[in-house]
Amino acid sequence: MKKTALILILCFYSSTQYIIAQTSNPEKYKYSFVVAKDGSGDYKYIQDAINAMRIFPLGPITLYIKNGVYNEKIELSANNTDVIFIGESVDKTIISYNDYSGRGKMGTFDSYTAKISGNRFKAENITFENSAGRVGQAVALYVDADKAVFKNCKFLGNQDTIYSGGEYSRQFFVDCHIEGTTDFIFGPATAVFQNCEILCKSNSYITAPNTTKGKEFGFVFLDCKIKVSDEVTKEYLGRPWRAWAKSVFIRCDLPQQIAGEGWDNWGNVDNEKTTYFAEYQSRGLGDNPQGRVKWSYQLSGTEAKKYTLKNILSPETLKGSEWYNK
Repeated sequence: MKKTALILILCFYSSTQYIIAQTSNPEKYKYSFVVAKDGSGDYKYIQDAINAMRIFPLGPITLYIKNGVYNEKIELSANNTDVIFIGESVDKTIISYNDYSGRGKMGTFDSYTAKISGNRFKAENITFENSAGRVGQAVALYVDADKAVFKNCKFLGNQDTIYSGGEYSRQFFVDCHIEGTTDFIFGPATAVFQNCEILCKSNSYITAPNTTKGKEFGFVFLDCKIKVSDEVTKEYLGRPWRAWAKSVFIRCDLPQQIAGEGWDNWGNVDNEKTTYFAEYQSRGLGDNPQGRVKWSYQLSGTEAKKYTLKNILSPETLKGSEWYNK
């Protein structure tokens, strides 16, 4: 009996020491990876590097991606938190795939090139592309991670280029280029687009938010420049995918091809009672405050003051600890 108890104690002790070693010895795990198509890095494929990462790491994991076109469909799961992607150069570090809704049994939310679900993600100097063409819904980026940052990235697609998902997720896009045709920035997340270039490639709608009822912020565009391709003659700032949709454009440059009415109700007058579509100090030939639909808003200076990064993305954090500035 005593011998059995001793064996159990020793087994428990060994297991405990193993668990402690696993959680307190970060040197056992790799926290920096290099992906290169020419074989000069740790891996040739981005997904292989992701699969090798420690889940719930003790510190940030950095993935350096060398120039090249990576024709692969990647997924960073919710277990892969605190991951940083750094591309060698935004125009030459490209993640591209060509799935689309209707390809076999595939739907819109399966059509992504990259799906990012791990919280506290950051990407710099990378192009995310869905190369399927104008075949319907084809997502380049599906991101439902909270506290996700995209800096100096490009997002290339047509319909549904970026799905900004996660009902309670917060995402920050800064100094990015985003292009598409219809509803090419859509979803329920709270997302800020700052100093971004937005390229519209057909007569359609830029945003299609389905903001959760009760949320103060949906999509917010700060100091962005809206551009259009040669074929565009009438472009709407947005329409409500669901009733409580919110999109706000603040100090954005608008071309003359922006529809005078600005916004569309998606064929449902009831949406006019619940959506919140607004502008503040729009600039350019597309600025037309008097011609906008009556159910949209032109913010006052006082109302516009609440649209700060801290208020939108991190109202609960202490000064100096804002995650989006890291």
